[in-house]
Amino acid sequence: MNKNWLRWLFAVIITLSAAVYQKLTGPTYPVSGKASVDGMPISYKFDRSHGGPGDQLVHVTLTDTSYQVLLAYRRFKVDTGWTYFPMKYEEGSRVGYLPHQPPAGKLEYFVMLKKGIKNWTIPPHKTVVTRFKGAVPLGVLIPHISFMFLAMLFSVYTAFLALVKGAHLKGYVLATFIILVLGGLVLGPFVQKYAFDAYWTGIPFGFDLTDNKTLFAAIGWLIALFAAYKLPIEKSRWWIVGAAILLLIVFSIPHSAMGSELNYKTMQVVTG
Repeated sequence: MNKNWLRWLFAVIITLSAAVYQKLTGPTYPVSGKASVDGMPISYKFDRSHGGPGDQLVHVTLTDTSYQVLLAYRRFKVDTGWTYFPMKYEEGSRVGYLPHQPPAGKLEYFVMLKKGIKNWTIPPHKTVVTRFKGAVPLGVLIPHISFMFLAMLFSVYTAFLALVKGAHLKGYVLATFIILVLGGLVLGPFVQKYAFDAYWTGIPFGFDLTDNKTLFAAIGWLIALFAAYKLPIEKSRWWIVGAAILLLIVFSIPHSAMGSELNYKTMQVVTG
């Protein structure tokens, strides 16, 4: 295996690691685990995001029908009481639905089990917050994700190339910038529009972290592109490496953190 293939291999490993970290630490990653009820393990997996029309499914694995199981929910950050609905038994699980909300609307919820005078909450001692959004067509979502992944991959490889003053460096810098712009600044706003009915909620219109981090990453690579074509490689390569590090940091920030959220008092979507 030659050194060029090694650079691509390490670029893939770093890109995949950052993508997995971003997904696992994001605010939309499902909450899952097991709770103990009368010594009986109850497994659960609660979604924290719901796209498209219809209500959000909530279920827990429970075969014992002697328990009363209730789904409790309320609007997030709204000082109201909890609404309780009995969950139905279906094939070894208890099933309930959270009512559909407008785009960026959030509900706080948990599941309660009751038997006699005893009761238990799932998850134990905490609630789950889910955000609703519009359906994003796969024809827009898949290219967006693909371009963002490729941008990160090319960014890491180009940084390796800059460190060793490899051939075709300017071309890789240009390719990285174009792919990042297509994925983040062209397709990204369309994803945002479908999901939350707004093309751009970053600077100067808002403080959506996803939009802003994409903007800063693109600026970083624009500077690197200028340096690659205007400065000698001894100087330009450090701007390129810096842009790659910036994109790696940006790529590792949990997706949807500080994102769009519906203010139920004003019925306006806010960010940050």
